[in-house]
Amino acid sequence: MAKVLETNDSIENIANAQDVNFFSRIKRGDLVRVFITIIFAVFVGMLEIFVVSKIQLLILATLIGLIYGCWPIIIESYDDLKQRKMSMDLSMLIAIAAAAAIGQWVTSLIITTFVLVADILEDLCMDRGKIALNDLMSFLPKTVKVKNGEKVSSMPLSDVSVGQIIVISPGEQIPVDGIVVDGHSNVDQSRITGESLPVDVVKGATVYAGALNENGALEVKTKRVGKSSSYGQIIETVRKSQADQAPVQHLADKFAAFLVYTAIVGACITWIFTKNLHSAIDVIIVAGACGIAAGTPLAMLAVIARAARNGAFVKGGAYMEALAHIDTLFFDKTGTLTRGTPEVVAVLPMNGVSEEQLLSLAASAELRSEHPLGKALVNSAKAKQLQITSPTSFSSNAGIGVIALVDGLRIQVGNASIVKNSEQINEQMLNKKYQHESIVYVTSEDKFIGKIYLADELRETSFNGIQAIKKLGIHVVMLTGDLSNTANAIAGKLQIDEVHSELLPEDKLGLIDKARNVGSKVAMVGDGINDAPALAHANIGVAMGNGTDLTRDSAQLILVSSNLTDLSTLLMLAKHAQNIVRFNFVGTLIVDALGMLLAAFGILTPILAALIHVISESVFILNSARLLPGRGKK
Repeated sequence: MAKVLETNDSIENIANAQDVNFFSRIKRGDLVRVFITIIFAVFVGMLEIFVVSKIQLLILATLIGLIYGCWPIIIESYDDLKQRKMSMDLSMLIAIAAAAAIGQWVTSLIITTFVLVADILEDLCMDRGKIALNDLMSFLPKTVKVKNGEKVSSMPLSDVSVGQIIVISPGEQIPVDGIVVDGHSNVDQSRITGESLPVDVVKGATVYAGALNENGALEVKTKRVGKSSSYGQIIETVRKSQADQAPVQHLADKFAAFLVYTAIVGACITWIFTKNLHSAIDVIIVAGACGIAAGTPLAMLAVIARAARNGAFVKGGAYMEALAHIDTLFFDKTGTLTRGTPEVVAVLPMNGVSEEQLLSLAASAELRSEHPLGKALVNSAKAKQLQITSPTSFSSNAGIGVIALVDGLRIQVGNASIVKNSEQINEQMLNKKYQHESIVYVTSEDKFIGKIYLADELRETSFNGIQAIKKLGIHVVMLTGDLSNTANAIAGKLQIDEVHSELLPEDKLGLIDKARNVGSKVAMVGDGINDAPALAHANIGVAMGNGTDLTRDSAQLILVSSNLTDLSTLLMLAKHAQNIVRFNFVGTLIVDALGMLLAAFGILTPILAALIHVISESVFILNSARLLPGRGKK
């Protein structure tokens, strides 16, 4: 009863057991124990009816049946005693022993049978929770084909390193996270990102470990392998969620112990006032705390498993619980609400500078930059086959821009703050057609030489995702380093509640800390390196799947699909799990209180008390099991 999910279970064994029928996973020994205990109960009952004089035989048969049937309960109770902990196993063992001691031999065996059946149901639900979390593990190959030049050879997956080229034939599982360098295929990545339809992948596309390559050969350059891959993150999620308890699980353990102590105290009071030992024992029998002691960790496991099937990895039950209480959601703009792959839409040089010269100098300065706007400038210059010179020196100032030495010239590319004399940006430089796009300014030797407009398209899921989040009563805030007109235009399209623009990374931290200081429960969603500190300061940090490794490490939740509707689904799921756990707490308290009251007044028989105990805890455990994801397709 109230089983703990063991962290030393073999991942391979769990994975290999996935396709076994739910009920066929019942251990044969458990079934045999139930069956033999029932036989002893029938045998003792027949002895009571037909061989009343053989009291020694009755006692011996009952004792053998109870020792055999209660052996798992005895082991659990012994472990609890060593830890000086009162548990439901120990209380039920006391009740069963007490029933036998006052001559309720058949009743004690029937109660033992009920407890064993309840244990089997509990084990099934817990195993299903573990299997749901490991649902991807049996889908990765043990060996992969690695391409070295023109030679292709097999290699254990565990030996693959970042940067190697993996060859994936049609119908094979993708073993690593990586970038397609050759080939064209449809990929079913529903088990990773939650996308129901296969995704068309070509050269340059990102693929994830655990996805299925359907109909074309692919060559994939490994980007993440082992623990850092999607597969590895699932394993870490499994281990962490099984080892770490959410605060509500600690509360459930304390509440369960409280119910056990209450039942024992209630039994003592009943016996003192009624002198009815049967009623006192019934008080202990009817009290059931396993519905919350086992149902709560099952709910946490189930909701994490469902989140993983919907394209999100949550790094522990504590974070899933915290997600249910979020009331303010901060979004970085670039790469989160937008695709993060802006394109140059206009180049406006000052007099004496050509468009080609301006773009060439800007691209050269940004050549070593990791910022999306810098990469866009480089890609645009390459597409136009312009000369790009590697800078002899380079420095980046987060939230402002870059400074580089290009052909002996000090080139700056960044926001308007790099232009020392703002009058240099005169009215004729303004273009209403591009007033809502991102703008980078370029200076040469501190002289303003022009500006470049870049557009970053919104993600297709941004609007629907934001609206779904707002319907949950969550306040949505956008943070960006962009100019206010660009930020306001994006916020208007998405109907965002609040927007803050022209921010430095430390400004984002200040806004998050300010919200937390007034009592708000804050989540931050981002994808870039400069978002990592903000993710760490929020109650919950959410990293987009296409974000940097630092961002993913700083976050408590990784949205692998980078789909904002998945985030809204996850928020609803967290709240749903919270409601289920609350129902279990309140329901257990009501059933136990009424049951102990009825038992104290002698209204319940021992068997009826045991039935109420087993049925109520089974209902609450199955209520938690409703959160488990469906099996899904292969």
